[in-house]
Amino acid sequence: MAGRITDSWRKMKSSEWIFPTLILCIYGFFSMMKPSEAFLTPYLAGPDKNLTINEVTQHIFPVWTYSYLALLFPVFLITDYVRYKPVIILQGISFLITWLLLLFASGVPAMQVMEFFYGMVTATEVAYYAYIYSVVSIDHYQKVTSYCRSITLVALTVGSMLGQLLVSLAHVSYFYLNAITLASVSVAFISSFFLPMTQKSMFFHRTSSPEASIGPTDKDPPNVSNHHWDKAVPTTSSVSFQNLPVHQLPKVQEQNRFLTVLFQLCKDLKKCYSTKKLFYWSIWWALATAGFNQVLNYAQVLWDHKAPSHSSQVYNGAVEAIATFLSSLASLGVGYVKVNWDLTGELALGIFSALDAGSLFLMHLTRNIWACYAGYLVFKACYMLLITIATFQIAVSLNMERYALLFGFNNFIALLIQTIVTITVVDSKGLGLDIETQFLIYGSYFAVIAGIFLIRSIFTIISIKCQKESKNLAENLQNIEAEEQNTNGYEIRL
Repeated sequence: MAGRITDSWRKMKSSEWIFPTLILCIYGFFSMMKPSEAFLTPYLAGPDKNLTINEVTQHIFPVWTYSYLALLFPVFLITDYVRYKPVIILQGISFLITWLLLLFASGVPAMQVMEFFYGMVTATEVAYYAYIYSVVSIDHYQKVTSYCRSITLVALTVGSMLGQLLVSLAHVSYFYLNAITLASVSVAFISSFFLPMTQKSMFFHRTSSPEASIGPTDKDPPNVSNHHWDKAVPTTSSVSFQNLPVHQLPKVQEQNRFLTVLFQLCKDLKKCYSTKKLFYWSIWWALATAGFNQVLNYAQVLWDHKAPSHSSQVYNGAVEAIATFLSSLASLGVGYVKVNWDLTGELALGIFSALDAGSLFLMHLTRNIWACYAGYLVFKACYMLLITIATFQIAVSLNMERYALLFGFNNFIALLIQTIVTITVVDSKGLGLDIETQFLIYGSYFAVIAGIFLIRSIFTIISIKCQKESKNLAENLQNIEAEEQNTNGYEIRL
């Protein structure tokens, strides 16, 4: 029996994709299984930390947005450069520091440091989703993607429900929920060391290296490469370094390769946004994601305002679990809907963005916490439905490298917009508005997005109809000319 288990383990470990996928799924589950996350605001504003809602809203939560924005672009490049695994380990360390601070530190400055490290956690998420594509063949992409994404949704649901059950039935304090979360992310951190180190990455460590020539080699003539990226490098990059000392050549070559990749990233980004379809889908992605992240960041504050946690039963965990489940169903349903998204995609963006706006207005206006919860469920499900459509529409038009680049840049623009909103609306250095007024603004924000894409969709549909009518008219004219020619030929023969 033990021999069979050993043999099975060896076979799995030697497998090209099973072992890294299993370890990554273990990491993904335990890093996302956080029972305390849905109760963060009640924990900070409760007796454990004894912070005020204004301190939480205006001084602590904004730090996450600022740190995420500051870290996203450098982490995106470093992740690819060091080939993913070190950044996954860094995310595990950031998880540990975040929850150690949540458990044992107190005061506004300490919680601001905690939010900085949580910004590091979210900025390094790119490594989790990009790692698997560097260790498995393209034949397994669809399978491993479904495994890795599904396990995170399962973990979020389990974590939220576990937290709710412990709070409602066992009356476990928020402190011990955070202790359970610390144990969970510790397992994730340990599992990250078992991930195999990859030998390639999307940009800096390709199978065909995208680096400029630095003198001739035995295999290739000078300044010649099989990869299209080399053609994008200015001729000033491909220079001879024969006069340099030998020990300096690797350093100069590495710098040259880094500049080459950056140059090509900019060029590819320009090509992506020159396509009208990708440009408008990316605009929605950036605008909606900024609003979505802002709502998620402050929804608990609104719930605590509607039904204060010190005097009311808190159901945040159950709501998050249901929201994740509905979002999963919405995302899954997109795959079974046969719709011409090129024709109706912008109309769908407008309609569901309008539903998002309506749900946020409901959350602003209602005094009933259950209605507020319902508005949140509708909001999250609609966004997840649309982001799935947008992801598919962008992904089918691009290869893996350009998709990753566009994904990262769209998220960067979203964070930039979110930062502007946070500074203006939330931060005490800006307007420092109360939480209800904030959600009125967020609802108006999504109403503007809905208006933009509803108007765009109307013009698109009119344009397509006009093109069809013009085509039909041209065909009718051709038929008439053909009939006249046939008639004239008949008369001449007579």
